[in-house]
Amino acid sequence: MNNIFHKSPFFISLATSLVTTLIVISVFASISVGGSALSPIAEETRRAEQAYLGETESVVVDTVKHANPAVISITVRKNVPLIERYYEDEDLFGGIFGVPSERYEERNFEEREIGGGSGFLISTDGYIVTNRHVVEDPNATYTVFTNDGKKHDAEIIDKDPALDIAIIKISGGNHPYLSFADSNNLEVGQSVIAIGNALGEFRNTVSTGVISGLGRTIIAGSLGGQSEVVDQAIQTDAAINFGNSGGPLLDLSGRVVGMNVAVASGSQNVGFAIPSNNIKSAVDSVRRQGKIIRPYMGIRYVQITPEIAEENSLSSSRGAWVVSGVGPVERAVVPGGPADKSGIKEGDIILEIDGVEITSGKSLSSLVRDKNAGDVITLVVLRDGRQFTTSVKLGEFAPR
Repeated sequence: MNNIFHKSPFFISLATSLVTTLIVISVFASISVGGSALSPIAEETRRAEQAYLGETESVVVDTVKHANPAVISITVRKNVPLIERYYEDEDLFGGIFGVPSERYEERNFEEREIGGGSGFLISTDGYIVTNRHVVEDPNATYTVFTNDGKKHDAEIIDKDPALDIAIIKISGGNHPYLSFADSNNLEVGQSVIAIGNALGEFRNTVSTGVISGLGRTIIAGSLGGQSEVVDQAIQTDAAINFGNSGGPLLDLSGRVVGMNVAVASGSQNVGFAIPSNNIKSAVDSVRRQGKIIRPYMGIRYVQITPEIAEENSLSSSRGAWVVSGVGPVERAVVPGGPADKSGIKEGDIILEIDGVEITSGKSLSSLVRDKNAGDVITLVVLRDGRQFTTSVKLGEFAPR
């Protein structure tokens, strides 16, 4: 027999009336005859709910008080040409009709604020993490405003375009700073707090929400027309707006679980953040070597999906397919690189790294990113229908 549960207005209205009646009966049943006091069970439940809400609110308030001093705003200024408008009389009939036309000319330059973003201090000596796209213009100047209203000139230390991370620095000492949590321990539904320079105007704006998803892969585009792939992103419903880029996403202990990077266009409360472990590896690299160093294998690959496997008659529906692109610069295997030295060839399918399967939720690049330059990793490779194991010593790549 087929189910015929249609959500018609009548059915919904009738169901609502029945539920309302039951609620009313239940409420009256729990009220004592002589007054309005709730039953002991209902009263205990109400008090527990109020206590929980009060404790949660208190935790959020305390966390924001702790974190706010370490969250900064960034303004971007640049010399832009002044456009001057002129009116000219181009009447072809001797000035009888006198219709003016407009002409524009660039004359002189003026420094203007052209953008902004957010960031957060990660050390007492002034190191700050933000998004690469916030400080991407080499011809612009960047000013940091700390929570106490003080103004600081920012020095760009290094940028990592592959992960949209930048490390900048301000002078001085005894700065408040935030610590990182382990983003591998995050859970969907976990409460989080986002802080940032919303719309580039409202500094240290606070929003709360939960982690809506993990391991997302998104294509993030900037207002300048650039785009990049961000994998392993954290999805959250905490409100993230333009200008929040680079701000921290915090757990209720005040530790950084991610850095706000993008918002889904046309959506409500669908934002994304870069996981803290990816940020921490860049920070550790700068602290050790003065620049961002990334491990690399020296291959170009395509993440296999069932559709790609079918279209190309591949023998596996998952893994990283080593394949060349267009032109000599997009070789499948970099000559003399780590993968080349280990015998990896075009057409190979890499199935595992150190026992972890490469899937849609675990890309090869994200697994390599968790390693360090110089580490030796073990690969399970599929070639011509046969699996074998090989080792690769990861090289050192400075993504400037």
